[in-house]
Amino acid sequence: MINILLVDDQTLVRQGINSLLGLSDSVEVVAQANDGLHAIEILIKKEIKIDIILMDIRMPNLDGIQTLIKLNELGIEIPVIMLTTFDDHQSVINAIKAGAKGYLLKDVSLETLVEAVETVHAGKTLIQPAITERLIQGLQGIKGEFEASEMPEPLSNREIEILRLMAAGCSNREMAQSLFKSEGTIKNQVSSILAKLGVRDRTRAVLKSIELGLI
Repeated sequence: MINILLVDDQTLVRQGINSLLGLSDSVEVVAQANDGLHAIEILIKKEIKIDIILMDIRMPNLDGIQTLIKLNELGIEIPVIMLTTFDDHQSVINAIKAGAKGYLLKDVSLETLVEAVETVHAGKTLIQPAITERLIQGLQGIKGEFEASEMPEPLSNREIEILRLMAAGCSNREMAQSLFKSEGTIKNQVSSILAKLGVRDRTRAVLKSIELGLI
């Protein structure tokens, strides 16, 4: 069972998400907070084991991004998934810069939400494909959001193609099926892309490739 701290200033929204997650056998909301300050109080006490934080990005007193920055300062390394009704690219970028491991719109299905929690709990990152698509559109022609350094070596046409599929939210299996390659081959090519771009995960690979004008 994955234990979740749910943070949202809107009581009805918090109750709704709690009820939705209550239908799952693999996750459980073990604590709730109405803003970032309340969440930090809960986490500092360490009375409850928490594996994942689901947190609204826009809240009074201390918003999601400010809370995440504060958690980093306190050395609290619990993975955070940001929840929002907004999908502006600047919020996504700021959340990722602050260390968020996931970013979802609040209207996601139970299946998508649980999958995101399980993915992040496994040490991976996840941005909802719908957000990624809008992020790419919003960043076209915008420079300076991320530090863009020269790549040690250029990406091949196939690696660019894989990057585009990654940006669309495709899994290794889906990319393998689309490109008529084995999952092992795709996994190796993804690793090569991360190494060339100098990033540690797929989300940052997509963001940096946008900054470099590759996709």
